Amino acid sequence: MAARFQAPRGTFDILPADAAARARVEETARELFDRAGYARIETPAFEETELFARGVGEATDIVRKEMFTFEDMGGRSVTLRPEGTAPIARAYLEHGMHRLAQPVRLWYMGPFFRHERPQAGRFRQFNQIGAEAIGSESPLVDAEQIMLLDELLRTLGVPELRLRLGSLGSPRTRADYRSELTAYLREREGELPRDVRERIDENPLRAFDAKDDATRSVMAEAPTMLDRLAGEDAEHFATVRRLLDQAGIDYELDGRLVRGLDYYTRTVFEFECERLGAQSGVGGGGRYDLLLEELGGSPTPASGWAAGVERILLALDAEAEESPRDVFVAAADEQRERALSLVAELRRAGLRAELDLAGRGIKGQMKQADRVGAARAVILDAEGPAKLRDMHSGEQREIEVARVVEELTGR
Repeated sequence: MAARFQAPRGTFDILPADAAARARVEETARELFDRAGYARIETPAFEETELFARGVGEATDIVRKEMFTFEDMGGRSVTLRPEGTAPIARAYLEHGMHRLAQPVRLWYMGPFFRHERPQAGRFRQFNQIGAEAIGSESPLVDAEQIMLLDELLRTLGVPELRLRLGSLGSPRTRADYRSELTAYLREREGELPRDVRERIDENPLRAFDAKDDATRSVMAEAPTMLDRLAGEDAEHFATVRRLLDQAGIDYELDGRLVRGLDYYTRTVFEFECERLGAQSGVGGGGRYDLLLEELGGSPTPASGWAAGVERILLALDAEAEESPRDVFVAAADEQRERALSLVAELRRAGLRAELDLAGRGIKGQMKQADRVGAARAVILDAEGPAKLRDMHSGEQREIEVARVVEELTGR
């Protein structure tokens, strides 16, 4: 049957056969965060546009080019959330979470939206898993965050992982570096494309994120903040590195790692999977000590990260799969109501139970039982005892219907 409509460009349908792999990612994350003391938080799919303009940064590509922004029926400008940290920072302030024991550890999973050019691993609607620890400036927080993402990716089996680690210093110490970088870019302004030139004064660090060859060539020789770290910034970064070394986590220092958001300070990191080629990032983040103050709160240090669910699945090359059934109840026409009652009882007992809803004959139902991977089948073809068949060995015996649940659950 030909489809009249298709999903919008850059979006996708999650089909039943794909759900098992996604469920495994979510369940792995849920168990990991539960052990680490992180509680789940959910924020709305859209927020006031000003939240992202102030929080993410007006000079970022996200705010300038990629947000889905519209006016609601009350004339207010709202935006589908392009990232998760600013909404969580807003929720922390709005609900007075500063009164809780600090740091407040939170995690989330859900859909996000950016108007990007669709390509492998990059969509306009995508899903992320993220974690935030708000309320502590300790380098222990930075290290724990990196260790959590490392454990998540390795538990899932993401191959060929590489961790890039850098530091952007604090804004106070970054001011001199920013002046130095601005002067360097002005000297080579003629080699840069227009959009990079326009942002030199506004945010020169964004040039490190440029994808064009000309800018990459210029930035290859640019001074980096990592080379200018001093004082408390250098001590903080050294402690993070020492903690990662003690945890046995390998990393590569990268002075050109700036991430795509303006709120980062000090530690930044990114995990890449080399199997993914050009779009190799599977997750990353860093410290954002000024974001909550920028949103109207008191100075509050924080750190967080996000990982792309679709990127993870692409790296895993996850095959579509369906969950096998514990039991399939096959029934002759006059026994179908009896079969439905038995299936309901089996499900209440915790078993994955299915019955035919398409009017197949007994032979067709047994083929369906095999197709769905049922371990056993209960056959109701007459009043009285049922037949219990082991679908792997083919062995079959009679059993009273009243004993089926007890037999299959061992209770």
